[in-house]
Amino acid sequence: MIQKISILAPDLSGGGGTRAYLLGQVLQQLNYDVKVCGFLFGQTLYPLPPENLPVCWVAGDNYPQFLNSAKNLLKEIDGEIIYAVKPRPTSFGIALFKQLRTHKPIILDIDDWELSWFGEGKWRYRPTIKNLVTDLLKPDGQLRSPDHWLYLQWMEKLISRANAVTVDTQFLKHLFGGTYLPNGKDTDLFDPSRFNPEASRAKYGLSEYRVLMFPGTARPHKGIEDVLLALEQLNQPDLRLVLVGGREIGDGYIEKLMDIGKRWIVRLPSTPIDRMPEIVSAAHIVVVPQRDRITAHAQFPIKLTDGMAMAKPIISTRVGDIPEILGDMGYLVDPSSPEQIAEKIEEIFHDFGEASNRGKKARERCIELYSTKKMTTIISKIIDKI
Repeated sequence: MIQKISILAPDLSGGGGTRAYLLGQVLQQLNYDVKVCGFLFGQTLYPLPPENLPVCWVAGDNYPQFLNSAKNLLKEIDGEIIYAVKPRPTSFGIALFKQLRTHKPIILDIDDWELSWFGEGKWRYRPTIKNLVTDLLKPDGQLRSPDHWLYLQWMEKLISRANAVTVDTQFLKHLFGGTYLPNGKDTDLFDPSRFNPEASRAKYGLSEYRVLMFPGTARPHKGIEDVLLALEQLNQPDLRLVLVGGREIGDGYIEKLMDIGKRWIVRLPSTPIDRMPEIVSAAHIVVVPQRDRITAHAQFPIKLTDGMAMAKPIISTRVGDIPEILGDMGYLVDPSSPEQIAEKIEEIFHDFGEASNRGKKARERCIELYSTKKMTTIISKIIDKI
């Protein structure tokens, strides 16, 4: 009988950690001994893991040093099943290598389309001899990176070698097949009855504001600028957009947001997943303004279930699976429409009682369809087949 499962995250400083921790919590609910393993290519873990979930990391590096890092990580993979998050060389590739030596079955989880960031799989690597030598041998050569897009293309061709595949959107299911496994939420942990919103706002210095919250990592396709433009349009001084977490060393995007809307933004530091419910309880509205991009279509925004589980009014966009996830329990707008976001903000605060009732129904929908208990049912069937 299977007792121990190793989860592989590609980069615990910001690549797949959130999904890896979620899968770990679900497997713990099924009473498996779980350990999350992965490379750390940055300086710190991001996001921070739950306190009761064991996490083991090995310092990542570029080739050829990466080979020694991989050797060290392979020693830590002791589960009877390997659950690899994302079809990257640093997770799925390591799992396949371990399988060659031990014949352990692999479940591959795909929660994003990795190539959507790199020409949507259309790029082709056709270097000259000089460019190839440069990319391979120079210290900053592109092919020295373990997750270069060329290697991602190769990994997609190996997906059929996994014993099972899980995906979290219909887009990914159409692209890769597999079993649909949503980004669920522990609705016992994320339970609004456990928190006092006013006390939470006081704790985080938000008492004087009406709080719009984005509880995740800000990226260009997530439409944060549209919320800032909506706030400029409304020009109501007690409104604030609270951004929770984000990498300390990023790609400059958060700095761009601060330039655009410093007047409206409050930043809270990254916090462990099991402490997020208290922070989300401080929100009046959760905003998930995804833009109409392939990257967004491929994702199940975990911020949706943050808001749904905590019975918050949610403003989101008609992109990808979002309308299906929310049903009629949210406030949907067209993507890249600050004017519509402004209208929904006013509508919610004009009748906050109605908005709160809609939030309660969203929680009921989350419990029924998008809870970790729902995920345990799906995962247990997959493990039984393996």
